[in-house]
Amino acid sequence: MNNANRDGQVVRESGILRSSHTNWWRQWLERPETLFLRNVVFQVHLWTGAAAGAYMLFMSVSGSAIVFRNELPGNSIVEWLVRFHETLLMGREGRFVNGIGAACLTLLCLTGALIWWPGTKHWRRSLTVDWAAHFARINWDLHSALGFWAFFFVLVWGISGIYFVFPGLFNTLLVLDPADRFTDQALFWLSELHFGRFGWFIEAVWATLGLVPAILAFTGVFICCRRVVFRKPSNPRAESSR
Repeated sequence: MNNANRDGQVVRESGILRSSHTNWWRQWLERPETLFLRNVVFQVHLWTGAAAGAYMLFMSVSGSAIVFRNELPGNSIVEWLVRFHETLLMGREGRFVNGIGAACLTLLCLTGALIWWPGTKHWRRSLTVDWAAHFARINWDLHSALGFWAFFFVLVWGISGIYFVFPGLFNTLLVLDPADRFTDQALFWLSELHFGRFGWFIEAVWATLGLVPAILAFTGVFICCRRVVFRKPSNPRAESSR
């Protein structure tokens, strides 16, 4: 093969590669549900949520209730909830389970962020809830909108939960920060943000937002049942558009 032919082949292959990337990006922007990778991530999100749904519900409610622990010192119910939230009343074994649960919550956040994008035509309505719609639609909208608006908070709770149980994993941050200029301070604020004890107003916000994972767990289980048990699309909009 002479140089001219070889150069021509390289140009054609480069053009095909660029075209493939362009088509993939356009497909992601306009019809993300048709992408194989997106569907794989959706399956991971779906089954992780189904497996950990009850755990998320109990952790969410108990975590929301103990935000005001400092304002209710010695309260037996609050202290019982604290022990439940920290160890599931099972000591070290329960604490280990909490670490796995926090990892699941983090995974749900990251996979949820990847599959949230509904396409350029529908992204705005995925930020709100149509309260006038039927229950399945409201359930989907609530899951989608809450997951978007509360993403940062839920992700912080997931990562900080991992840190509390497996702090050694975060020593790897010192590879990026060997002088420890930022790592200790970042981990300190990660811990503080988990509890949100910055005065009564922030505590009230944290207690309210603390219920978001419970709502996401409930709505997620319904979506899972709709898809697996009743063999209907997870998104009711897909069904109505047929």
